[in-house]
Parts: sequence; C-alpha cells; structure tokens
Amino acid sequence: MFCSCSADYFGKEPNTHTCPVCLALPGALPYINEEAINDCIKIGLALNCTVADKSLFERKNYFYPDLPKGYQISQYRWPLTVNGWIEVVGQDGKTKKIRINRAHQEEDTGKLTHKDSNTLIDFNRSGVPLVEIVTEPDFSDTTQIVDYAKKLQQIFRYLEVSNADMERGDMRLEANISVRPVGQTTLPNYRVELKNINSFRFMMAAVEYEIKRQIAALEKGERLQQETRGWNEDKKETFLQRVKEEANDYRYFPEPDLPKLKISENQINQIKSELPELPVQKSVRFQKEFGLRLDQILVLIESSELSEFYERAVEVGRSHHIDPKIIANFIINRKINIEETAPTEIIEQILESKAGIVEDPGQIEGLAAEVISENPQIAADFKKGKETALQALIGAGMKKRKGKVSVEILKSTLENLLQKE
Repeated sequence: MFCSCSADYFGKEPNTHTCPVCLALPGALPYINEEAINDCIKIGLALNCTVADKSLFERKNYFYPDLPKGYQISQYRWPLTVNGWIEVVGQDGKTKKIRINRAHQEEDTGKLTHKDSNTLIDFNRSGVPLVEIVTEPDFSDTTQIVDYAKKLQQIFRYLEVSNADMERGDMRLEANISVRPVGQTTLPNYRVELKNINSFRFMMAAVEYEIKRQIAALEKGERLQQETRGWNEDKKETFLQRVKEEANDYRYFPEPDLPKLKISENQINQIKSELPELPVQKSVRFQKEFGLRLDQILVLIESSELSEFYERAVEVGRSHHIDPKIIANFIINRKINIEETAPTEIIEQILESKAGIVEDPGQIEGLAAEVISENPQIAADFKKGKETALQALIGAGMKKRKGKVSVEILKSTLENLLQKE
C-alpha cells in the first residue's frame, strides 16, 4: 500500500517480500499506491457509497508483534467512501437493506505463526493494501450475514480487485455481536468482536454460538464486557483473545508523512464508467432479456466468467432458434465445465439432444388436450391451486410421446388450455 513490494506473497518464503518501508526501518517513508485507492473507490461505488470530499490517513497506535511500526496506517475519522448499502436475503426469504458505514483503505499487518512454544513472524503480508468494509448494526439473523459475505466476495471478483480467496486470507470476516431483550430498541453498551474468520460456514457457526453464549450469560446475571474472541473449530466454541479497546485507546492522529487525498469529480466519473455490470444489474437484465427464473439466474451469475459464457452460447443459439431458457437449463443441469467447453459445443449438444423432439405447436396442443382429458382429477387439482399437479400432467404427456416432446412448449400449452377451461 505504501511501498513497491509485490502483494503476491502467498506461498512465498517468509520475509522475502519486504523492504525498509514495510519493515519500518528508521528513515523509511511511505508513499500512496494510487491503484489501490482507485480499487477502494470501485468497491465503495459498487456498495452505493459516496466518495468523501475529504479523506486522509491516520496512525492507529497499538503494540503487537506483527506491527513493525508500532502503528497501522489506516482511516478512522476521514474514510475514503461512506454511507452505502447492500440488499441481503434473510432466513425468512425476505430482502433487507444493510447500511454500509464506510469502505476505507488501510494496510495489512504481518502474519504470526505459533509453533510449539515459539511465535514466528512473516512480514511478507505487512503493508499489503487492505480495504475494510464496516456495516451498521442491521443484521438480525445469520442467514443475512452469510448472504452479505458471499455477495461481497462476488462483487470483489466481478470488479477484479481481489481473488477474495478466504483460504489464502485474501478475504477475512469479523463480526461484532451483542444481544438485547425483546422490545429494547437501544443498542447494548457492549459488543464482542469475532476476529479473522476464514469461511462462511465458520462465521455462521461462530455467530450462532456467540449469541447463545451471551444469552446464557445475561440470564445468569453476568455482566458482559467489550472483548475480542476467536473461533475454535475443533471445540465448536469461541474463546477470549483480549479485552477490546475503545477507539480513543488507539490514539488516532493524522499521518504526517502522507498528504490528504483529494479525489476529483472527473476521476470519480472515470472510475464509474469503468465499472463492470455487477451481479444485481445482471440479474435484472437476465430476467428481462432471457425470461429466466431467479434460481437459474443465481447460478449463472455466480461468476462473471460463467455469465459471459452463457451469453456467448445464447448468441450462437440465436441462429438455430434455440430458446435462451433451454441453454440455461442445459448449462446448469449438465454442470458444464466452461474452461473445457466452447459455447458452440453447447449448442451442438443441444441440437443433438433435440433431434426427433416434437416442437410443432399444433401437435403439442393435441397432446395437451389428450392429457387433460385422460387426467380430469389432476387437471382439477391444478385449477384449485396445486402447482405440483402441472408436473404430473407434463409427466403424463412425456410418457405418451416417450420423452420426444419439448417440455417448455408442453408446459406453456397445458397452462393455456387449463386457464381457458
């Protein structure tokens, strides 16, 4: 973030990606990595944040072995981007807007490895650009938390600002947990921070455990304090790391060796124009343009590579009059490896599978009428609102033609006939 050392440190020999700046040797001065600043702005804009008029770096002072300077260069009072939001889905299936307090730029610390009775320090990661995203306390269940984290990872990858690989430590999760009695509207006067959790599954388990632990403690009359805890996956429990500091304990003050950041409107507009189509926008377009269901869309937009592969296959399929929904189903159901398959191959496979399939609307309407006539009770069930009855009618039609009929056309024809009756 503040020197020219490579950020590609994973798997390298310890302490081989270092220099006087990231080792905090006397006289070494930091300078700002402009590309990292632009990437932080991209993240902020993708999360509907505003780029702050005034932004500057501060020293966050604390003593820890992985922090060679004795302070971390971060942003507290003047973050780079502020006041955003993202929508998540909760346990009840409903969408909720989570407010983003800030997405600010800072530097990472070194890495400690505890071995036997020794602690080893690797400074390869020290100084690597790190964006911290802070939400408001808007989460109310763990499903929302996991959906939020997965959406962040997806956004980072679409923006190509990070691999967001949690096993490599490219993305880390930290949750602040507190509980309050039902009906209380004010926040409790404490919060417990769960640090550096490296999987969505562990995060859900850690938060659920911590909620139960805190409720049990409060019901016993115990007084909970501000603290930092880790997650022990083997024991499936959180454990105390240290009593948590307040912001004023870090003695923040402006970094005297770095200038204030002034981001011009032109620069912001330039970055906005370079943003890719993000998952939320792509989802709306796929529904409108291709008529896909939400469950299909969520699979296809999981990565930008898969969504681009699907669109190229649709383009090839147009000349053969293949419905985009059929292409979507084929890619999803066959679990196509897009690295080993070309879009043209997908279309060839679909055409082969469609050989001998009846698609003539007139023939299919006759078949649908027969199926309804032969299964009056199932047809009546569908009219009463039993959605699964339609699948039974489709199955009957497929059986009569030994599977050689277009499922999509048969489905829509059955629906039309049943609605007319």
